[in-house]
Amino acid sequence: MSEITRVFDLLQYNLIKFPKDEFINGKKHGKWNHNSTQGFINIVDDLSRGMIGKGIGKGSRVAVMSHNRPEWNMTDFAIMQIGAYQVPLYPTLPVTDIKFILQDAEVNLVFVEDASLYEKVKSAVAQLEKPVAIYTIDEVPGASNWKELTAAGAASTDIDLAPYRQAVNGEDILTLIYTSGTTGTPKGVMLTHNNLIQNFKNSAVVVPKGMTKGLSFLPLSHIFERMIVYLYLYSGISIYYAESMETIVADIQYVKPHVFTTVPRLLEKVYEKIMEKGKALTGIKRAMFFWSVGLAEKYEMDSSWFYNLQLKVARKLVFKKWQEALGGNIVVIVSGGAALNPRLARIFWAAGMPVFEGYGLTETSPVITVNHFGNAKFGTVGVALNGVEVKIAPDGEVLARGHAIMKGYYKREDLTSETIDSDGWFHTGDIGEILEGKFLKITDRKKEIFKTAGGKYVAPQMLENKFKETILIEQVMVLGENRKFPAALIVPNFVALRAWAEKKGIPYTTDAEMIKHPQVLEKFEQIVESSCKDFGKWEQVKRFALLPKQWSVDGGELTPKLSFKRKVILERNSAIIEKLYKDAENFKV
Repeated sequence: MSEITRVFDLLQYNLIKFPKDEFINGKKHGKWNHNSTQGFINIVDDLSRGMIGKGIGKGSRVAVMSHNRPEWNMTDFAIMQIGAYQVPLYPTLPVTDIKFILQDAEVNLVFVEDASLYEKVKSAVAQLEKPVAIYTIDEVPGASNWKELTAAGAASTDIDLAPYRQAVNGEDILTLIYTSGTTGTPKGVMLTHNNLIQNFKNSAVVVPKGMTKGLSFLPLSHIFERMIVYLYLYSGISIYYAESMETIVADIQYVKPHVFTTVPRLLEKVYEKIMEKGKALTGIKRAMFFWSVGLAEKYEMDSSWFYNLQLKVARKLVFKKWQEALGGNIVVIVSGGAALNPRLARIFWAAGMPVFEGYGLTETSPVITVNHFGNAKFGTVGVALNGVEVKIAPDGEVLARGHAIMKGYYKREDLTSETIDSDGWFHTGDIGEILEGKFLKITDRKKEIFKTAGGKYVAPQMLENKFKETILIEQVMVLGENRKFPAALIVPNFVALRAWAEKKGIPYTTDAEMIKHPQVLEKFEQIVESSCKDFGKWEQVKRFALLPKQWSVDGGELTPKLSFKRKVILERNSAIIEKLYKDAENFKV
């Protein structure tokens, strides 16, 4: 078969075009588990029959709460090929959100990964009026296991899956994804089979032909990584799930991937570790290392022959080791979820590991624009996918229209009509501009731009991205709504701070004590001043506070895709913020 009109058609497509012994693979307790294409399909079909035996069919709602593993995909395909809606649940969700989603989506059955998630979901289900069946993927005492369904399905030879598959068309809902957002209750985004198919087919421009291995570690619960997995299957690429972020270095060395997707923070951490090693070098090796980095910072897509000659030397002597640290076979890295520092992008491109930055939202399936070979520009999120239009509204908001746009918010026609106008334009909530008539550049979130007491507008993300160019800053949030001037909350990179303190001969005690140390405060004052120097006077951060603990998803300050929950951070640090401005009452702006 060559035509893919429903996402589950990818399975037969792979069986015919790219059958393999290592199709979708995972690692658990240090051991890799491989699934052949046929073996994977057999489990999916058995699971579908098992669910049909429990009354699940077209229009049913089945949730999946698990970290990345092949079973996530098995349940996904088993659900979609019988016409049910797949509802992904982030493993980090609190019980209140789980309860809301199960109730709002009218979920019939939930697959959960392990004992801890089972207890969480069980607690949420106990508060519902309607019963919800729970099946675990790992063995959990006292809980129903998903193997009961696959075994029942294998025995149900009388159930023919063909009519179920035939009853599903491209415009049917594939998945209901609840966006946590940075404020308010979760909203159910309805995405169709066609939304995803058009997205992965047209996003395939980022993947050169001939690549065979992709490493995955971003959460499948988010539409970005899920669509990428479909794209890998469409492109004949085997998928390998890293066991955890702690094992990722070993997993990359084992898989030696041609491609992986990431968020900018991970690339920043890779770069920081490489720079730490570089600083430890001496003599000619150190000189060569920093000459190469300096050269990389000047990289352009169309560099001169002399620059390319120098780069060839740098790649052979320095950047080859960088490539080996990421397995040695990287052809493409795809970055999304937040803005990538253009300087970092240049360095990775120069090192022979091109990073393609893209842009989109859950509501847009997700990709709207992406950079790719032959059509890339630093500092932008690329060009629109085929079949997607992008324009800038008079107030600077980015609007998009085309096959990527969701069917709407589930049971929320009011929100749908607010977000998608009568001409079909989806209002992204982001501010941007179009360069050279085609490259989209995102400058900020519309809702995050604030006005100072002096009536001047400030785009915090632009400042935050500049701050993050220094190795000593892990996280930073700029604030200042209706205040005399912008201020910042800064979480230092404590590993880098410890190394800096050691170099300066400052005894390191605890993180909480070090952020009060006069020399540390003086250093951060220099960083803040230097980072702000190219911004307008009204945009410059005049006061800052150092915080002792990193913001996290588990802590409730970040969304699952690592965006700031600004309202939460502001509320939790209100006393610190008030003191910042009180101490500066006599400060002349």
